[in-house]
Amino acid sequence: MTDFQIILTIGVFGAVIVLIALDLIDMTVTALLGLSVLVLTGVFDRNDMLETVRIASGPIALLFGGMVVARVLSKTGLFERLGALMLRATGGSGRRFLLLLLALVTPMNAFLPNATTVVLVAPVIIGVCRALKVDFVGPLVLTAIISNSAGLLTLVGDPATFLVGSSIGLSFGDYLRNVSLGGLLAVLAIIPFLPWLLRDTWRLRLTLPEPTPAPPIERPGFVLLAMGVLLVMVLLFLFGEELPNMVTPPAVAIIAATLALLVIHGLRVEPVDQVLRDVDWKTLIFLAAIFSLVHAFTKTGLLQGMSLHLYAWFGADITLVALLLLGGIGVVGSVLANIPLVAASLIMAKGYLVAADAVPEFALAPSFTDWPEATLPFFIAMMFGATLGGNATLIGASANIVSAGICNSHGGHLTFLRFARYGVPITLLQLTLGAGYVLVLTSLLAP
Repeated sequence: MTDFQIILTIGVFGAVIVLIALDLIDMTVTALLGLSVLVLTGVFDRNDMLETVRIASGPIALLFGGMVVARVLSKTGLFERLGALMLRATGGSGRRFLLLLLALVTPMNAFLPNATTVVLVAPVIIGVCRALKVDFVGPLVLTAIISNSAGLLTLVGDPATFLVGSSIGLSFGDYLRNVSLGGLLAVLAIIPFLPWLLRDTWRLRLTLPEPTPAPPIERPGFVLLAMGVLLVMVLLFLFGEELPNMVTPPAVAIIAATLALLVIHGLRVEPVDQVLRDVDWKTLIFLAAIFSLVHAFTKTGLLQGMSLHLYAWFGADITLVALLLLGGIGVVGSVLANIPLVAASLIMAKGYLVAADAVPEFALAPSFTDWPEATLPFFIAMMFGATLGGNATLIGASANIVSAGICNSHGGHLTFLRFARYGVPITLLQLTLGAGYVLVLTSLLAP
């Protein structure tokens, strides 16, 4: 890249973020406009397009598969029943509703991708909010933030944690022992903000009418098969990569979507065309455009070149650099999609560890997994920054973008600034707790 192209790329990316933040142009159109400028000026070429497809295909496949499975499950009537049970459990209390929402979403997102969880539970949340006569936008934002945070509970809960963990050979069990407690703290950190950020809902007290009996399930066979698809999806997310042919999470999502469509088609529930029309293609297009813009940004080399600068500035103080990475990735991750950000940051982080003589130079090889135990907090700091930083803004994580699309399709309006009002204070506390967790873990693993 020439100096002019670097400046142009940074300028275009910054302009896209500002236009989205100010809600001046539809965010999908804004992202496509930015990408078009980079294509026309030669910054983004054919090779970049191929690289973006390689990086973005996984997350987009995960999201597409989750949308299809959720759309098929919506025809079973189970969402309506779950919503009725949740409404009855609230007893008309907004405080109880928000705590139940936290209890519902957290375990789901330990085993399902965050955006998939949002798609699955959104109909339940919207139905309960309408019954309680409260605005559903705030609870849907809360759902996205809980989903992103709970993604730290397991290795497969968030694509960013999976990318970091798999790059250093971290097993599912090692992750549970070393990282999951930090994920639980991140989820619990949300609770103190509920009375403040969702004040009207928290204070709500409503007398509910007597519940009416739920209508009988018309297609029990369809319900069993649809739930079977969901079970297969969860099991493959958990154990697919241990199979001989290594079924990765994106492949799992496509397999589950295929099975769900097969069930719909085979039982003549509705036309497959109708299911595919209901997929939120606008959100998928926006994510593809954002991934392209982020790739152009990382192409400037600004992130990769930081490894030598980090060593020059801070020497071999790995703990200090880990905390700086946690905060820096957390801030940058609030406006950059975390998958390409983590991919670029891994290069930077591993380069720093080599420069600091923590590992030999061949540790830069993709196949290297023999990382010293003392470097584990360094990579955990990256996981915290990438996963929790996405809670701050509307475009920080795919779950956030999905929640905005659902809000808009149901008559709500979720802007960049409104999301930030919820996300920024929660993110600041979560990153602070994450930094404390990394310090404690460092002291425990110190030789």
